[in-house]
Amino acid sequence: MTRMRYSEEFKRDAVALARQSGSQRQICRDLGVSKSALSKWVADAERALQGLPATRDMTATEDAQIRELIKRNRLLEQENEVLRRAAAYLSQIHIAPPK
Repeated sequence: MTRMRYSEEFKRDAVALARQSGSQRQICRDLGVSKSALSKWVADAERALQGLPATRDMTATEDAQIRELIKRNRLLEQENEVLRRAAAYLSQIHIAPPK
């Protein structure tokens, strides 16, 4: 089996088409690429939007660590928001004069 090398421009265009239409199967047929290749390109583009390296540049362990850190960050942001709202609520209680 021969591995075909696609240009970065081709990959970007394929990802843009996939995002527009949502039908990866049809795009694969039209462009003559495998579904797994297009899925990987879309995943790599999503990772790039998040500021993460492409999956091919990382080991499985590094990828798992990054995913875990993203989950942890999301949890901490939620906890921070709860604390912010609680502080705002409690500050209103102390500001309002008793009736």
